[in-house]
Amino acid sequence: MVTQYSIQGTTAKGIAASVERGVTEGELAPGDALPPVRRLADGLGVSPGTVATAYKELRRRGLVVTRGRGGTVVAEAPSVASRRPPRMPEGLTDLASGLPDPAFLPVLRPPAEVRPVYGSHRASPRLPELEELTRAWFRRDGVPAETVTFAHGALDCVARLLSVELRPGDAVAVEDPGFHHLLDLVPALGLRTVPVAVDAEGMTPDGLRDALRGGVRAVVLSPRAQCPTGASLTPGRRDALGELLGGFPEVLVIEDDYIATLDGPPAPTLAALRPARWAQVRTVSKRLGVDLRWAGLTGDPVTIARHDGRMLMTSGWVSHVLQTTVAGLFSDPSVARLVERGETVYGERRRALTAALGARGVPASGAGGLNVWVPVRDESEVVNGLRTRGWWVAAGARFRIGSPPAVRITTSTLLPEAAERLAADFAGVLGDTQATYGG
Repeated sequence: MVTQYSIQGTTAKGIAASVERGVTEGELAPGDALPPVRRLADGLGVSPGTVATAYKELRRRGLVVTRGRGGTVVAEAPSVASRRPPRMPEGLTDLASGLPDPAFLPVLRPPAEVRPVYGSHRASPRLPELEELTRAWFRRDGVPAETVTFAHGALDCVARLLSVELRPGDAVAVEDPGFHHLLDLVPALGLRTVPVAVDAEGMTPDGLRDALRGGVRAVVLSPRAQCPTGASLTPGRRDALGELLGGFPEVLVIEDDYIATLDGPPAPTLAALRPARWAQVRTVSKRLGVDLRWAGLTGDPVTIARHDGRMLMTSGWVSHVLQTTVAGLFSDPSVARLVERGETVYGERRRALTAALGARGVPASGAGGLNVWVPVRDESEVVNGLRTRGWWVAAGARFRIGSPPAVRITTSTLLPEAAERLAADFAGVLGDTQATYGG
């Protein structure tokens, strides 16, 4: 159905902004048709080229789609993820999963006895013991934790925060390359993704400045071991980003500290600077077990209240059985030693691969986390070339928006001697590829 919304503007930018307002305010719903280019140009007294440019920008940002003879319509939010990895063929060494080594995950021991209670846990959704342990976990990195709450994992938490704070059509700044599930989540919520470049110190100030000036309503980033590059904020970078955000107090800052250590030296975080609107979420799946769908969250009082208000209307609370399990793991000295040993080994394995690649003239990044990010000219050539040599790595396309091509290699289970073989095969594949392109 052709919309009755009155689009205004005399420039391409103004016309695009008018359509965006219509989407944001609910005057333009998914599937609503925009006027044909010439009709709208006649009505606004502008050239058809001006309207065509506006529609092109709206298509680029995902606000509208063109359906041939069906014209240009307001885009629907995608219902399923589009960045799911392909199934790994049998017989290959899996270096694409992004998962931790089970050898450094504790055995999960749920409570042996769970006594029934009358009614529900809505009146007391959080175990006091786990609240205190979570506060201490945040405060070790200088993150304020006057109020903490829980969620069912990082994506559950981020989705709830964005859905209560933003409206369809609003823009969210994300890291590029970045966490592929987040790159699916943002458009699935009807929001616009604005990519911000990442370097060795995390999100870049120039990229964030452009995103803020462009009107983003939220920023989502990882303060350490950024996926997929492994980058972590330095104190200087954290302060530079914080200064920029200080000029935009209405923007919600969400830090996904998905791989926060259980112990060790403090890490720089934007949350420690107390932005006007902020939240930090931490998960334990990489440290304690992939089946622990629990996240701790802290932030400013308004943000936390809105999160909890929405959660009460949906799942209500995180299972107390799960909370008791997590609290027991946090409190167990043997678990802390196992996790600490894993952190040491993960670092050794990352460094072994980056050193082996570097010795063969292949630059790679992997300062933290479970992965190494390797820039390449052609992802498909490298993935398929390594496949023929018995390795299965992840093409970088599902982690990227506009950043250059690369592949992601999970090193959590890659022994140092295997890293040498992989690096030799990687260099061989690049040599084959260059020979092919060189004719």
